[in-house]
Amino acid sequence: MNVHDSERLAGLLEDAGYVKADQGGDPDLVVFNTCAVRENADNKLYGNLGQLAPAKTRQRDMQIAVGGCLAQKDRETIVRKAPWVDVVFGTHNIGHLPALLERARVERKAQVEILESLETFPSTLPTRRESAYAAWVAISVGCNNTCTFCIVPALRGKEEDRRPGDVLAEVEALVGEGVIEVTLLGQNVNAYGSDLGDREAFSKLLRACGQIEGLERVRFTSPHPRDFTDDVIAAMAETPNVMHQLHMPLQSGSDTVLRAMKRSYRQERFLGIIKKVREAMPDAAISTDIIVGFPGETDEDFEQTMHVVREARFTNAFTFQYSKRPGTPAAEMADQVPKAVVQERYERLIALQEEISWGENKKQVGRTLEILVAEGEGKKDDKTDRLSGRAPDNRLVHFNPSLRGVDGKHSTRPAEPVRPGDVVTVEITYAAPHHLLAEGPALGVRRTRAGDAWEKRTAAPAAKPAGVMLGLPTIGAPAPQAAEPAGGCCSTD
Repeated sequence: MNVHDSERLAGLLEDAGYVKADQGGDPDLVVFNTCAVRENADNKLYGNLGQLAPAKTRQRDMQIAVGGCLAQKDRETIVRKAPWVDVVFGTHNIGHLPALLERARVERKAQVEILESLETFPSTLPTRRESAYAAWVAISVGCNNTCTFCIVPALRGKEEDRRPGDVLAEVEALVGEGVIEVTLLGQNVNAYGSDLGDREAFSKLLRACGQIEGLERVRFTSPHPRDFTDDVIAAMAETPNVMHQLHMPLQSGSDTVLRAMKRSYRQERFLGIIKKVREAMPDAAISTDIIVGFPGETDEDFEQTMHVVREARFTNAFTFQYSKRPGTPAAEMADQVPKAVVQERYERLIALQEEISWGENKKQVGRTLEILVAEGEGKKDDKTDRLSGRAPDNRLVHFNPSLRGVDGKHSTRPAEPVRPGDVVTVEITYAAPHHLLAEGPALGVRRTRAGDAWEKRTAAPAAKPAGVMLGLPTIGAPAPQAAEPAGGCCSTD
């Protein structure tokens, strides 16, 4: 959700005349889009703002804006702690950013604007999408749940659903631009329809996506076990372009802890969903979220979580040590678990899940898979002469871009280079806990409209239009002046 909001912010700023900053100097504008789910988000923001102070001192016209969930939560606190910030905006008014920046520039004072309810659904705003071949599509915003550890409903508000026709129109437009994979987004995606009076709206939406010609892969995140119904499982199993991949947040395997969390399901219900999904889709890859050390969690409670992990055999798990979020009921609960105990449990959980992930990935060895080639997924691709991408079940695969010869032994480079957005057929030869390898030559390459779109986007750009620069400057104290001019560098975000 935050990544997609950042794409909206980039689109708004480009429409207002900003251009992405080149590496090598201080930009005119830096925007932080923040999260508030975990405590380290606060620390990271204020640390980065502190490091930006010298850049602001040497370039007084540079503007700094802070938005998103942490801005919605902290409001005036941000300007008090970092008075060099120019704009603070919340989750409900990202469309106001260009106007707030201009007002701050004219009035020479910080602008803080936080709305309590959504003014414009974000998907109506312009977008600068990060990918030419895969796209996020928001179907709802906000959440009606009251989980005691979560501050998101207080910051993003009650759930609001888009009309199905608007969602499908956006998907069709994206496909027309070359996108072949879409991920439907919602804070509680399978509660979609609560605003529309249709409990089966989400499964109907999945099936409707299956009718869009040229759309090859449909995913969604994140569902809630409470609202996960049989019609959604059927839609996943029966709609060819809906991937057999499911992210199902567990949070805890203990009924006692789930009750304290106000998670309206229990262990039996959760494992029942997993069983039904696997019966309908034996090849489904299922991932989860788990919180370790929730207030009051006992050794027996934690062992119940370990039991569910063993039973469910998740492909992977996003595991978190509980951290207090001011403003949530859990932050005020008694029996906060000591840090040392949380750490020990966390390490045990990680070790178990690593073992399971590796075991599940080993089952993929020998399989032939179609890989959607990705950009930037393989950090070592340049050194290994490999490319990387995602299998239909979203597993990360690194592969050899050479093509197998007619005799099955010799290999050659494809006549045309393999591009992000193209689809490569490979045979899996090795499994690690978090990725798969296809070390032999690829069995085939299918050049796609998505690859064409990526190639068009990355072609030599035309002359850059006039505008102000958006990016992240070199931070900290300026480097000493050298005897001769030297090129600088900066990172953009």
